[in-house]
Amino acid sequence: MQDLTGSMDQVEVPGTTVREVIESLEARFPGIKARLYDGDRLRPTIAVIVDGVVSGKRERARLETDSEVHFLPSMSGGVS
Repeated sequence: MQDLTGSMDQVEVPGTTVREVIESLEARFPGIKARLYDGDRLRPTIAVIVDGVVSGKRERARLETDSEVHFLPSMSGGVS
């Protein structure tokens, strides 16, 4: 998503939930939401990491003032 942020690898935006952070990112960097969402839902292929822990609550996860949020492609697979 650095092409949308002007090559910044880290940004600060307000939000008390991951959903609010995504809305703040979209307002500041139009096009980010389209990369993260499929329709009105977060893509199932996107993992939400809050403060170093994969969040099962995804966009409903509550955040602290200094929380760090990462959006990564989900990993899948295993041994056959």
